[in-house]
Amino acid sequence: MGSKVITDAVQFSKMLRTLQDDCKDSCIYEQDIQILRVNGEKHLHYIYSGDRPVFICEKTAPHIDPEDDKMDETHSDDETDHQVKIELGPQPLTIMKARQLLSWYTMSQNSIVSPAVSPAPLLPPAVSPVPLLPPAVSPVPLLPLWVRCDMADPAGTTWLGAETACTGNKVSGVKLYSVTCAGSTVDKGTFITLDELKQEHKKRHHPSMMAARGTAQYNLFGSTVVENTTIESQSSVTVDFRWSHVESILETPPLSSMATLNIKVSSGDMRSPMYPLYRELEFLQILADGLRTGETEWMEPVETRSAVQLTREYLDELQNTVKSLQDQSTKEAVKVKTETGTSEIFNSLMERGDLDFIEQLWVRMRNSVTSYQDVGDCLKMVIKALQYGDIKPWIHRDSSSSLSKLILQSYHHQMDHVSLTGLTPVHMLLEMGLDKMRKDYINYLIGQELTTLNHLSYYLSTVEDLQEQVIRLRKLHHLLEIMVTCSTFLGLPYDRLFLLTQLCLQYYKTCPYDEDHEFKLQIKPTLISHFYQKEQAVSWGVEVSSGNGPREVKTSWLLSDKPLVEHIVFETDFHNEMTVNGDGEEAAYFTTMVCCSLVNFAA
Repeated sequence: MGSKVITDAVQFSKMLRTLQDDCKDSCIYEQDIQILRVNGEKHLHYIYSGDRPVFICEKTAPHIDPEDDKMDETHSDDETDHQVKIELGPQPLTIMKARQLLSWYTMSQNSIVSPAVSPAPLLPPAVSPVPLLPPAVSPVPLLPLWVRCDMADPAGTTWLGAETACTGNKVSGVKLYSVTCAGSTVDKGTFITLDELKQEHKKRHHPSMMAARGTAQYNLFGSTVVENTTIESQSSVTVDFRWSHVESILETPPLSSMATLNIKVSSGDMRSPMYPLYRELEFLQILADGLRTGETEWMEPVETRSAVQLTREYLDELQNTVKSLQDQSTKEAVKVKTETGTSEIFNSLMERGDLDFIEQLWVRMRNSVTSYQDVGDCLKMVIKALQYGDIKPWIHRDSSSSLSKLILQSYHHQMDHVSLTGLTPVHMLLEMGLDKMRKDYINYLIGQELTTLNHLSYYLSTVEDLQEQVIRLRKLHHLLEIMVTCSTFLGLPYDRLFLLTQLCLQYYKTCPYDEDHEFKLQIKPTLISHFYQKEQAVSWGVEVSSGNGPREVKTSWLLSDKPLVEHIVFETDFHNEMTVNGDGEEAAYFTTMVCCSLVNFAA
């Protein structure tokens, strides 16, 4: 019996070692156990805070036989069952199986139990420690192991975990974790007290000294609840607090806490002052997609007059004016402001008074064109007016569009011939929009002294093809969405906005466009105290710890407005679901306890 246990431990540890050394994502063990190599924080939700990947063991998803699909076509009941099977999420193992896997993991790391399960023999032959490596060199310890549990035991265990503890390069023990959970409640009388949590910690570790540290998270911006109805938002700004010397359960984080903003902003929120510019960017994207695919789904026009009519009226105004070109430009720019009807905040942040001829033409065409024919007819009118010398418009010196080059040539009566056929008009209009919107973004970022032109060179480059230029412009727009959200809704001071701008600019130089990315910013709690001090936390936790270094052990108790486990469905009282933040009502919390025990190996 003992030899079989050792053999099973060896086989299991070899499987983990292969998964770790080969950097694989997953494997199947004993046909019904799936082992994943994943980011621990993402899957363990506040339960695990290490910076290493972890192994997660769970029951394999039910196998769907292709023959079942054929039967599903004739049996509606089977079809329903098939759909349920497909939608199953992560599945837990039994407590007995989870304990067995953890015992194998622990044995495999203890070289004293048997040489057969010591880490050294698990190395590939090419890197065997004898004789190629000195005796003091040991293999890298196994990554932490976490097993999903079915909560069928009296304690309600949802996870069991194990993690090696090392002294130098040698594994000196294993930390064993157990996680228990309970359904949501608003009854604070059922919550553990801080003294009871410390007593729970003492039962396992008998420490001479203990420390109690707190964590909490609050929502500052995002989805809101109005009369028990949630208004969803894809954008969110939360703040994480960490502090020492917790005095009571659910205490408000002190102003001495470390605070980190987690900022995730999605473009297109109608509450944002950036929404009008977002719509303009969407039209730009439509043009870019049309060039790429040859098909364009035009937006509904904002103007009631046709694009050709607006362009003709604009050209007539330029021909008939007796004022200077600069005065005319200013006058027209003011007129465009009025027509856009944007919010007062948006005007103050983004509007420019120096729109040149091409930018004003872009605004008129963007709000009115509904076909390729519209674009071609408008540009033909403009080019004809330039050829006959009817207009000599003013443009910005750094304009890079094809139309700007024609305008410069018209000053010298030497215009190139342009064939406005196929997608050429759309190509020219897209260039006009890119030029205009780049200047809009420069106007804000430079005007607010958040960056310099040198730092924007990557985003303003016109060397790349138009598709890449649009992608970079979208990145710049997303950056502005973040800045405006943090300045307008959170009122962050200049130094924090400046730092956040640099973080975003640096991120997007090397990373693809990603609205789901969460930017993190350190902040002083005093700057946002009015947002959270009267609110209820989304999550709150306390951690009692003792020991140092690899011998440090912790006992944690967590409150959260959502379950911290994905593989268990909790029965939630309907009344508790409805008593969420607001109007003096108490928030309903799920509770989670994480206990740790240290198993020391003999020297």
